[in-house]
Amino acid sequence: MSTARTAFSPWCWNALPVPETRRRTAATFRHATASLALLAIVTAYPAQAGQRLPASGEVEVAFTPGDNIEALLLRVIDNARHSLQVQAYTFTSRRIADALIAARRRGVTVNVLADAQMNQRAQNISALPRLLAAGVPVALETRYAAAHNKLLIADADGPHCAVATGSYNFTWSAQNRNAENVVVLRQNCALARIYRENWRRHRAQATPITRLSRKP
Repeated sequence: MSTARTAFSPWCWNALPVPETRRRTAATFRHATASLALLAIVTAYPAQAGQRLPASGEVEVAFTPGDNIEALLLRVIDNARHSLQVQAYTFTSRRIADALIAARRRGVTVNVLADAQMNQRAQNISALPRLLAAGVPVALETRYAAAHNKLLIADADGPHCAVATGSYNFTWSAQNRNAENVVVLRQNCALARIYRENWRRHRAQATPITRLSRKP
């Protein structure tokens, strides 16, 4: 949205002597105009506050190097009984892909979102074709410069809900070469549902795929 701008020419005010009252009036007018412009911007783009929830449930943290984050994520997947929503930036881990496939085969509803550019760039090692071949729905996010979420949401409707998120990409390098972190938040299903709602907004904007092709 464009905002109308009022231009002031300095020479208009300074070419001739101006009484003090007129100078004060001009300054007041300029300040009022700037305030109205700022108000228009704030109204057009309201600030979005975050959501605050009571602390509840259990928190588990892990770091690389040192901890086996991949094993932790595999446990989150293996413990899911109803649904799994995934967001990935780079996804090359076959072990995580195979765990998602196994979850789908035991009746869990599994859906995956991934950053389009990163996974098309890594097509030769991406785990997405493996998921697609097993019938796991995959959609690519193209709306953002980087769809940088790394997220697992398990059984958001409870009772044994879990959210796993952090810096950790679903890759070999994240486990073996990088400094990463993950936090798993269990049994806070209100939180899990907020994450799921955000996941659904991203899914509505994403492009479902049946195969992974290179970006032209």
